Amino acid sequence: MPKVIDHDQRRREIIEVAKRLIAEGGFEAATMRSIVTAAGFANGALKHYFAGKDEIIAATFDSVLQETAEQLSTMDVPASPLDALRGFIEAVMPLDAHRITSARVLLVLWEHSVANPDLARRYRDLLTTWRAELVARITAAWTAASRAEVEVLADEIISATIGANVASLMHPVGELVDRYHAYVESVVRRLAQVYPSR
Repeated sequence: MPKVIDHDQRRREIIEVAKRLIAEGGFEAATMRSIVTAAGFANGALKHYFAGKDEIIAATFDSVLQETAEQLSTMDVPASPLDALRGFIEAVMPLDAHRITSARVLLVLWEHSVANPDLARRYRDLLTTWRAELVARITAAWTAASRAEVEVLADEIISATIGANVASLMHPVGELVDRYHAYVESVVRRLAQVYPSR
């Protein structure tokens, strides 16, 4: 009787291998040959699951975004809108090894997206969704702020978070975590003083 193959599981394994190769060696490290070798598949086996490298890269990008979305959805129900905002910022900051690895993959794919319109669109969609969620959480926490002030704060937080993710890649894993926790708390305190909730 032929062995039953779980094709979805195989696709997930290939994506995880690609993610690891990208995190360790950049975009160029995730060649079709290196993915086949690292996954332990026979030559040509990837063609059953992905048409080519671009398809694997797109699936890897989607996987990292899905992990971030799952992390946000499994957060404890916050006690207040301010806690909800803090939790959202922390979820996308490089505060542990897993998030640092995800940041490395996303940043590598960001560089690649300059020449790949599909990846560029996915990045724009991510940033648009991310910003909309931040605007909603800031608005809920600081009802006295104007729409323009809320949007400026959302852009500031996004820029700081992207910068933190980039900086985290230049240091040993975890070296900047205390600084980033302190940053999140300082933002929350500052915003609470400027825009006190009712």
